[in-house]
Amino acid sequence: MIHHVQVSSPAGSEPRQPAFYTGVLGWPVLPKPPVLAARGGCWFRVPGIGGPDGEIHIGIENDFRPAQKAHPAFVVDIDATAAALTAAGYPVHWADPAEIPGRRRFHTHDGVGNRLEFLAPEAE
Repeated sequence: MIHHVQVSSPAGSEPRQPAFYTGVLGWPVLPKPPVLAARGGCWFRVPGIGGPDGEIHIGIENDFRPAQKAHPAFVVDIDATAAALTAAGYPVHWADPAEIPGRRRFHTHDGVGNRLEFLAPEAE
């Protein structure tokens, strides 16, 4: 189990991140320890499906460039997540089912352009 993944975000973007991670995905904000909070950024709890919860940490990077290829992948209720993203205006790009047979998945980008992947649980 991976405890957390970190993606970057530009300085000053902290107020926008909860709109995506909490407002659209429903992932609760986690308090950062005070020493780390002083560096900026924000953390969110990622609800586990069939396993423990995880976290995504948003770190501030002065020379920010969104990840276009590298990405974290999250196991979610795939249809509900796709619907929430679409309703909020985020594009959902379904992957070719031949790439990973038997695994429904798609990619989108967060509010600052980082690439994210969402997968259905293996049983689907």
